[in-house]
Amino acid sequence: MQDIYDLIKNVESIYDSNTSFTVLKDFERVLDELDLYVYENWAEGELCQGPKIERHWVTCSFMWPRDKMPDPMGGKRLIDYDCKVFFKKDHLIQPRKIESPDDYRPGTKKGKLDRKPIWVVTIQMPKSLVADIFTGYAEEHEFITQPAVAAKAPELEAQPADQAAAASPEGEVI
Repeated sequence: MQDIYDLIKNVESIYDSNTSFTVLKDFERVLDELDLYVYENWAEGELCQGPKIERHWVTCSFMWPRDKMPDPMGGKRLIDYDCKVFFKKDHLIQPRKIESPDDYRPGTKKGKLDRKPIWVVTIQMPKSLVADIFTGYAEEHEFITQPAVAAKAPELEAQPADQAAAASPEGEVI
């Protein structure tokens, strides 16, 4: 069961750590390079746990509303690249928006908690895949950002008209 409070703490910990933020960007770059976002609903997922960095693996969990399940063919595409993908039904606990006195928890001024059904997809990705994609990205970026060298124009021979214009004084009509 996921709690909105835990999700917020996870996002705060990512922003507090440069390493986690960099690994998460690299993780997302791999998903993008493997064209995962062309499959239905994959682009709409939200991070709920991770990145958990281990010796050989990077693991992240994403969530979707139950009625917007990501296409399992996208998960199959990741499996082809030695990733491990786990789909799980779960619930997200969120405070209810207060619109009437019945929306308060008894004895408090806080909203009641509602359980919303979600899908949680956990992706365990090999670090070697992340490194390979990042290396290719860095090489491509380095190739694009190198400054272009302007080629020197060859010296042109003087034409007869240029010689005549240089020889005649200004204001004189030939």
